[in-house]
Amino acid sequence: MNVTESATALLSGAPIRNEPVQARSTARLATLLDSAAAMIDEIGYERLTTAMVAERAGASIGTVYRYFPDRIAVLQALGARNTERLLSGIAGELVAGRHASAVDAVVAVLEVTIGLFRSEPGYRSVRVGDVLDILPQQAPTTAHAAVADVIADALVAGYGVSDSADARRAVGTAVEVIDALVARAFARDAKGDAALLDEARRAVRAVLAGRL
Repeated sequence: MNVTESATALLSGAPIRNEPVQARSTARLATLLDSAAAMIDEIGYERLTTAMVAERAGASIGTVYRYFPDRIAVLQALGARNTERLLSGIAGELVAGRHASAVDAVVAVLEVTIGLFRSEPGYRSVRVGDVLDILPQQAPTTAHAAVADVIADALVAGYGVSDSADARRAVGTAVEVIDALVARAFARDAKGDAALLDEARRAVRAVLAGRL
């Protein structure tokens, strides 16, 4: 499964009532999610309500419910969109030959993640949705695991990494380390604590050393 297919599969788990088929509907849905993300940056996802999303978007509450059955669905959809944007960034970094080694390629994934924490509203709180622990039960895997599989597939295809259980486990661990340490670095610093981000880079290299 390539990056685009993986994003589509993950997005299909987001419980949107009516998938937009016209440009106007697509823009309306994007506005609702943008509004939710902005509110989350201000008050946190725990306090977010559908009424807040509607007010911020300048829409009726009925418009919100046209797409989302409840606030949980809004958060799930935002997590799915964040995952899509993460995978899009990863796709550009994992092109064969772009980096000197497979380890360098995974460190580049860390840099993509840092960029999203800095630039994507709501990303620090929601990320790819796993932090919410509200993913649809029918989802076959967590978003982090799915992202790790995409990375591992790209490393096998483009960086000569052996497709072994240990290599995939190492990549999965690296993805979890990236999320945990980058989140900590941005917990009290909107730009990201530089020392903690350096620790994240060292930790990722240590996890992958001799395993890719």
